[in-house]
Amino acid sequence: MTQTPDILCIGSVLWDVIGRAASHMRVGSDVPGRITRLPGGVAMNIAMTLRRFGLTPALITAIGRDAEGEELIGEARRMGMICDHVYRSDDLPTDVYMAVEGANGLVAAIADAHSLEAAGDKILRPMADGTVGSAEAPFAGLVALDGNLTEELLQTIATSPLFAAADLRVAPASPGKAERLLALLGHPSATLYVNLEEAGLLCQTAFETSEAAAKALVNRGAHRVLVTDGGKSATEATGDGVETQTPPPVMVTRVTGAGDTFMAAHIASEAQGMDRTAALTRALNAAATYVSGETPL
Repeated sequence: MTQTPDILCIGSVLWDVIGRAASHMRVGSDVPGRITRLPGGVAMNIAMTLRRFGLTPALITAIGRDAEGEELIGEARRMGMICDHVYRSDDLPTDVYMAVEGANGLVAAIADAHSLEAAGDKILRPMADGTVGSAEAPFAGLVALDGNLTEELLQTIATSPLFAAADLRVAPASPGKAERLLALLGHPSATLYVNLEEAGLLCQTAFETSEAAAKALVNRGAHRVLVTDGGKSATEATGDGVETQTPPPVMVTRVTGAGDTFMAAHIASEAQGMDRTAALTRALNAAATYVSGETPL
């Protein structure tokens, strides 16, 4: 019998290939470091953190039937994720993300999520065929949604009856894809998780603080937002008020996946009954511990 998920993680599940160096880097730098390959993608990063907080996520994504895809599915199942609803393509290769990080942070990254984009709405079949929901009985639980989906698919989701009862938690995937979330800005149950740069792109302006950005997004019609600004601050805002906190200071050793860790920790904290202040504090602590190189628990 298929296990019932605590949350659906919809979006990018791929291999992260990350090169990290201890020195500051610039364009053209050639330095010694370490190169790792780990399961990644926004939806996968969120799912991995949710598992560490005791929740059981189901992946809704596209993964190829190539060797890389078989290995990735195996890793996801080993970590306790539900993979029964993954769209497996015979023609599309498994996606991959490649990044270079130095002591000065992320130097460059390329996200090859073309297979997820090509699969399109095929990945949502379990939401419609009665497996996890249908138009008549839509899925009514938590959904983590990432902006690696195409703009057209995100627009469909914004008005689809399949998501009418869901508690949507939305991440933009990267600043380059932030504007894709405009379709979801006015969704009545969507919570947007963005950084300061992404908030600025959504509002077509620049912000000095997370609080100013969060207030502007709510004024633009967002149901609820959480805006992060690295080690400076993070703000949660709704039409009913604003909560701003400062994350604990840590030595940064990695950055890829930090935002996903923050989002997942916040979702898990609220799912486990924490109030808004405690949930934001726990999420900031988890993200700070993550970027310091430790396990965020």
